[in-house]
Amino acid sequence: MSNFENIIVEHEGKVATVTINRPQSLNALNAQTISELSTALDELNTDGNCRVVILTGSGEKSFVAGADIKEFSDFNSEKAEELARNGQNSLFNKIENMSKPVIAAVNGFALGGGLELAMSCHIRYASENAKLGLPEVTLGLIPGYGGTQRLPKLVGKGLANELIFSAKMISAGRAREIGLVNEVFSLEELLPKTMELAVQISKNSPLGISRAIKAVNLSGSSEGFETEIKAFGELFELDDKKEGVAAFLEKRKPEF
Repeated sequence: MSNFENIIVEHEGKVATVTINRPQSLNALNAQTISELSTALDELNTDGNCRVVILTGSGEKSFVAGADIKEFSDFNSEKAEELARNGQNSLFNKIENMSKPVIAAVNGFALGGGLELAMSCHIRYASENAKLGLPEVTLGLIPGYGGTQRLPKLVGKGLANELIFSAKMISAGRAREIGLVNEVFSLEELLPKTMELAVQISKNSPLGISRAIKAVNLSGSSEGFETEIKAFGELFELDDKKEGVAAFLEKRKPEF
């Protein structure tokens, strides 16, 4: 792995944990952190020893408290548009379209860009002290890292509008109720439970999972069903399907 200043990458078996490590700023996303995350994810996506990625924040207070506002407070329209486009393409869309599952372990505040980062992940677990929200309209802005697009898909248009327009923070429990996070645990249990899920996922077919990610991402679009059909057919020619079916018929656990 590359050397990083603002993130920590740790490996445990087939699971890599990426920790955003800027506790002095509640792990706010600045340009360097986005760049480092992008680089790390590129490397993990091609790492044959990594099957699942966990993304979390350092400390007990914050997953990511938002973007680093100081960096763009004096931008003009052109630079602001470039900021949003580059961020989406280099990190947020990259996470959503990775061939390996990325699980967000949301420990504490996930606000603005932090919530957008969590929403770009494939699965979200949260700690009981987590607070989630998109406060951009209090700054005269809107979410710029995909928040207006991903939130409606997760919770529905009405709730998405309520959260974006009001800029209110919601609790982890409320986030669980509306489907914004999958599960809620105590802070102490969050990472062990996330790792438990990651290990379970890592035992399954990586070829199957990579195609499932692509198909799920296209759900609701005109391409979704056809993508599923083609991926289903393609997998019949690949080694993971052969191993999986052989293991089933031989009444043993598959080894992917």
